Amino acid sequence: MKSTTTATDNTGVSTESEHGEAADSLANRFTAFLLQSQALKFGDFTLKSGRQSPYFINAGAFNDGRKIATLGVFYAERIAASVSAGTLPGDIDTVFGPAYKGIPLAVSTAIALTSMHDTQIGYTFDRKEVKDHGDGGMLVGTQLRDGMKVLLVDDVMTAGTAVREVVPKIKATADVEIVGLILAVDRMEKTKDSGRSAVSAVEQEFGFPVIPIANVREIFAAAEQLTDAKGQPLLSADLAQRAKDYLAQYGA
Repeated sequence: MKSTTTATDNTGVSTESEHGEAADSLANRFTAFLLQSQALKFGDFTLKSGRQSPYFINAGAFNDGRKIATLGVFYAERIAASVSAGTLPGDIDTVFGPAYKGIPLAVSTAIALTSMHDTQIGYTFDRKEVKDHGDGGMLVGTQLRDGMKVLLVDDVMTAGTAVREVVPKIKATADVEIVGLILAVDRMEKTKDSGRSAVSAVEQEFGFPVIPIANVREIFAAAEQLTDAKGQPLLSADLAQRAKDYLAQYGA
C-alpha cells in the first residue's frame, strides 16, 4: 500500500514522496531545510574556482536564531548517528568551529547535543589574532588540554584550506586527538590538482573521518522529490540533467 508524505512551510517548499520513510530521511529533510532557508539555490553560478555550477550553497543564509538552531539540530543528529555507528567516539570533549563561519556551527551543535541527545559537551573556536589583554590567548570557549577529543565542524569543503589552517593551531595549543570533521554538504568534486575530492584528500592527510550531513548526489536526489506551493517540481528535468553532467565532469 502506497503512502504519500507532504510537508510545506511558509516558504512554499513541499516534500512529496510515495514512501513516507524516504521523505523522512536525513538527506531529504536537510535538503528541504536548505531550500527553505535559501541556503541552496539552483541555476547558473560561477564559483571561486571558475567552474560553472548548476547549484550554489550559501552558509550566510543561516542568519537568524531559528535557522542556526535548526542547523545545529541537523549537525547533532549526524554526530549522534556517527557515534552509534562507531565512526565517532562517544566521549567527545568539545566541538571546534574555525572562525568565523564555524563559530555559530560549534555553538548551535553543542547546544543541540546537550539538549536533545543528553551529551554534555563543550564548544571552542579560534581567534584570527591572539588577544593580548583580558583572558588573552588564541581560543575562546572550552580551553583545550592534553588528551582531549576534539570534533571539528564546518559548512562546505571546497579545497580543505580551513582545515589545514586550523589543525596546526589546535595541535600547537595542546596534545589533543581530532576525532573527525562534520560538514553540512560534501560537494564531491575533484580538486584542481588531483582526481580526488577534497574530503578524501583531508581524510588521507589527517587520518580522521570527514562526515557530511548530506552529499550533493543525495541532495539532488532529494530535490527531485520537492515541489513548490503550486505542486511544480523545484528541480526541473533540465536542471537535473545539468547536475548530472556537472558531476560527470567534476565529480570525484
